[in-house]
Amino acid sequence: MVYRHTINSTVHVFDDLRMVLARASPLRSGDRLAGTAADSAEEMIAARMALADIPLTRFLHEAVVAYEDDEVTRLIIDSHDAAAFAPIASLTVGGFRDWLLSDAATSETLRLLSSAVTPEMAAAVSKLMRNQDLILVARKCQVTTRFRNTIGLAGRMSTRLQPNHPFDDARAITASILDGLLLGAGDACIGINPASDDPAVIGALLRLLDELIARLKIPTQGCVLTHITTTLDLIGKRFPVDLVFQSVAGTEAANRSFGIDLALLKQAREAGLAQRRGTVGDNIMYFETGQGSALSANAHHGVDQQTLEARAYAVARAYEPLLVNSVVGFIGPEYLYDGKEIIRAGLEDHFCGKLMGLPLGVDICYTNHAEADQDDMDNLLTLLAAAGVTFIMGVPGADDVMLNYQSTSFHDALYVRDLLKLRRAPEFDDWLQHAGLADADFRIAAGAGQLPDFAARLLA
Repeated sequence: MVYRHTINSTVHVFDDLRMVLARASPLRSGDRLAGTAADSAEEMIAARMALADIPLTRFLHEAVVAYEDDEVTRLIIDSHDAAAFAPIASLTVGGFRDWLLSDAATSETLRLLSSAVTPEMAAAVSKLMRNQDLILVARKCQVTTRFRNTIGLAGRMSTRLQPNHPFDDARAITASILDGLLLGAGDACIGINPASDDPAVIGALLRLLDELIARLKIPTQGCVLTHITTTLDLIGKRFPVDLVFQSVAGTEAANRSFGIDLALLKQAREAGLAQRRGTVGDNIMYFETGQGSALSANAHHGVDQQTLEARAYAVARAYEPLLVNSVVGFIGPEYLYDGKEIIRAGLEDHFCGKLMGLPLGVDICYTNHAEADQDDMDNLLTLLAAAGVTFIMGVPGADDVMLNYQSTSFHDALYVRDLLKLRRAPEFDDWLQHAGLADADFRIAAGAGQLPDFAARLLA
């Protein structure tokens, strides 16, 4: 279907829904690289005006990637909740934006609506929003998940403790875990990105995490972020797997470039559930995403990168994950050029994920060759925390020495907790207090006499 909007005497014509979405997107380097971005500010505004008038029902009848060619599209259409969609079925994209910003859109109504929002609807409405709009609506979305603790409660923010090491050295990783625990990090999970893909190395890291969590009775979950086929193999060999991890993207072709499909994700989830390792819930999947991944695999089908990112959330949503995060600036300046583009993308990703009912966290990060710095990350961290982000990363010194990129540190999490009075997962807060690492108000206990003893027990 062709869409049009006239500005003065110029009629702007958009060949299909895919083109309207792409031209309406805030400018970013990845869309320019793909050739999908608007050619001018006027064309962008025309696309947004056209987009605002499109009925939400249109997204159920016009796919941006063909239904016959793509299993992600089939998942989106076949799993759509028509009953939940009924209250907003009469709205246009612009009307949906107005409704989301109104008092009628409460946390409970948004929870009930989440299964009705397709990724293309979420992406479309985000393109009509300023940053403050993305923050305000995301703040109203409450998404709670459970495995060994409860993540996503109101007034709380979790952290993934990320103790990576370039040689997967067990003592160095343990020292980083100690650093994070002493600073109150790790309630989302203790998650290692391994330098090696050797199953023997992955298995040793799984045993390391399992032993530390069990010995210290930490109410959290461990994860080694290896390929899902390796995890499946290790589950079959009875290694202690808490969370099943995989990076996912928004098209079938992009996922195949990762070596996965939807059937494999289903198989891995079932294998993980069979371990019965959760104590307060059974959300066992952990997914990572990021704008630009489909373009880097030449699997974008002419769709803008932010819409494809939202489609990755539809993949994640199907498997009831504990954690999902966008690694927002990791893919580099070819896709998000500078701090402004990274900040906008982080807010978009968080908004779309939360609107779709996901426990969306963000790895607030950049690569060393991007036009960004730690002040940009401070800005995005503060904005996301105000928006109710589910979790962030905790990296020693904010500098990941294995992945060679800049993220957020344990101290950054303490800053935003103090600023906005954000607590951790309740079970983890109680553990910190019981271990002597936090005071009666759940603040990290400075100079506590128990710290040397705790460190000795961890490193023993």
